[in-house]
Amino acid sequence: MTARLLIIAGSDSGGGAGIQADIKTVTMLGGHAMTAITAITAQNTLGVQAVHPVPTDIVLAQIDSVVSDIGVDAVKIGMIGSAQTANAVADRLTSMSSRDPIPIIFDPVMIASSGSVLAAPDTIAAFARLMRIATLVTPNLPELAALGGEAAVRALGPAVLIKGGHAEGPRVTDRLVTDAGETLWTNPRIETRHAHGTGCTLASGIATGLAQGMPLDAAIARAIAFVRAALAQPPGLGAGHGPMGHALGVSPFDQLKDRTCPA
Repeated sequence: MTARLLIIAGSDSGGGAGIQADIKTVTMLGGHAMTAITAITAQNTLGVQAVHPVPTDIVLAQIDSVVSDIGVDAVKIGMIGSAQTANAVADRLTSMSSRDPIPIIFDPVMIASSGSVLAAPDTIAAFARLMRIATLVTPNLPELAALGGEAAVRALGPAVLIKGGHAEGPRVTDRLVTDAGETLWTNPRIETRHAHGTGCTLASGIATGLAQGMPLDAAIARAIAFVRAALAQPPGLGAGHGPMGHALGVSPFDQLKDRTCPA
């Protein structure tokens, strides 16, 4: 059966990050993406012009709708919208996991690639509840600092994948910290301004792998490889922080239509 991914995140009108990047990633990696949209943003490659949080009851209704009919094999949480929604989502996912444990990947989105703030201080404070129920938290270095550091996050229970893209140097190291120890992935830095949505893409890629039954380290390795491939094939859109190339520079339908379409 196709792996079912529930994505709880905000919408990016520019299509490079958020729900839009999540759906592309899950689809390209062979899963089925379902969504609970937490916020609507007006944004492009130059920045975020407006944010409208979705009411908490509508976020919960979206979750309940897909869970009750389609079912869920893993959850990815991105931009959460408000402290009220963060706490309500934590309650709902805790109830779901008590019946049937599922992997939960939490990408603690705070600031867009353009520098625009996407989470208020009270929302960031509520992240602790989501981290307590998460299988894996995937902060970049500034987000990790805002969350109180590695020890503070680990004390809440989840494994942590510390993304190294914000560090200096020609190589990027992503470091997974679990109860069993550390695992490192080090790769040459890909220099590009078209890197909008890397965090969303990575977290959704990992969630897809876990939903498909992959071990955590294998799911991370595949997700990193997909992010790097997408960074290397951007469509070159926009004047600022452009989107990655989730389709990897090809038209998947054109590649497959002769095999899948009846004459």
